[in-house]
Amino acid sequence: MAVVICSVLSSFFAVWMVFNINKKALNNAFAINTDGSIIPLKLVTQKENFKVEALADLELFHNYFYNIDASNYEKNLEKALWLGNSSVDNLYRQKKTDGVYNRLLQYSLIQKVLSIDSQIEEKNGVYTFRTVTIFEINRGSIVDTYELVSTGNLIAVDRNFPNNPHGLLITNYFEKSLKKLNDEN
Repeated sequence: MAVVICSVLSSFFAVWMVFNINKKALNNAFAINTDGSIIPLKLVTQKENFKVEALADLELFHNYFYNIDASNYEKNLEKALWLGNSSVDNLYRQKKTDGVYNRLLQYSLIQKVLSIDSQIEEKNGVYTFRTVTIFEINRGSIVDTYELVSTGNLIAVDRNFPNNPHGLLITNYFEKSLKKLNDEN
């Protein structure tokens, strides 16, 4: 009887130890330094880095969608469409119908993003953003600078490398205002 009780207790102890080790291992990772030493890394939840990832995702999207010229617009727009839902696709189709990309090719325009400033708010688990993008359109001898204000929501989705590396999807995307900036600014 004593042997059975000892074996049951040692089995429970072993299971408890494996559970604790597994729990600790899931929260840590290790990297090997160039000199061969082991560096412990602490894994953090996506929630802790959400704002940083969201800002990086918005910057990536706005660069892909608005930093275009005749040589890269198809590749950049394809990448941008991976980062948004049908609202982004609808805007892309509307711009295509309006001839924005044809003019880009026809006149060899270069649209270059100068700055991207995003603010993110969370209300009841819904993340909304407002982004101010300053970009210029180079028409050869004429360079016009514009300020675009866009809004939308962000939702978490599965990461898809390299198409959606931050695991965030832009929804309800809307170009709220576009204004030409004066040359004096």
